[in-house]
Amino acid sequence: MTTCVFVQIRCKPGTTYKVAEEIALREIHSELYSTSGDFDLLMKIYIPDNHDVGKYINDHLLDIPGIERSRTTLTFKAF
Repeated sequence: MTTCVFVQIRCKPGTTYKVAEEIALREIHSELYSTSGDFDLLMKIYIPDNHDVGKYINDHLLDIPGIERSRTTLTFKAF
């Protein structure tokens, strides 16, 4: 069973569209939104079975130039 997580992404000024384009090219997300507030992007991602959540995000997302900070929220049950 896959693990659904939400990742909020803060980008360096002027890089939000470049970061979003790179995420889209990697095809790792289920949904990707531009947001207001402390973070610039909100991504819904399903982590494949038998993968460590932190390592997967680190290896597939956080190497994108322009990402300044991220916050990951794990989900447990859909109601």
